[in-house]
Amino acid sequence: MNGGFILRQFFDISLPITEEMVVYPRKPRPSIKRYASVPRDKVNESILTMGSHTGTHVESKLHLRNGRESTADLPLDHFYGKCRVFDLTLVESEIHSQDLEEFEIGPEEIVLLKTRNSALGYVKFLENYVHLKMDAAEYLVNAGIKTLGFDYLSIKKPDGDDEVRELLINNTTLFLGLNLAGIPEGEYTFVGLPLRIDTDGAPARVILIKE
Repeated sequence: MNGGFILRQFFDISLPITEEMVVYPRKPRPSIKRYASVPRDKVNESILTMGSHTGTHVESKLHLRNGRESTADLPLDHFYGKCRVFDLTLVESEIHSQDLEEFEIGPEEIVLLKTRNSALGYVKFLENYVHLKMDAAEYLVNAGIKTLGFDYLSIKKPDGDDEVRELLINNTTLFLGLNLAGIPEGEYTFVGLPLRIDTDGAPARVILIKE
């Protein structure tokens, strides 16, 4: 509090969308093409083409099974609320349940996992990105969290451990592609708003607020 005003810090932890951005292997790169330009036209307008799981995005059950809920069906209260950022930057490769037990995670929490992925950045695709193993996923689901955020384009092992992704998508709202570099461990207010698209995944703008 300063002179009656609450001081807040805002952190944008979503990735900028560019044609050069890192995408998961074999996924389409974004295309941003100007179709109207000033001064030839009265306005500047562009066509944006991108995959539904590009950059910072949210996953839905429709991603894994036909006829399941889409991103438009995700609970709105999973997009906002108090959250905790957990520092797991010392984990070399695989996150296991014992890496999470010290945090005493409770029901209906929003949890963001900060790993060395954020420090390595999104300059090129990481072949050996840190990922969750099944025991860690089960620990989070059994704790009853409502939303999970992770600092890479996938939360499971490359080309394996599909059951990890399925368990988390079926039991939490999953945000991927977060950039937590420079974000200290601690408590924040989470605001993650995906586009309202009736599909398997949707780009999202995600911010953290520190009071």
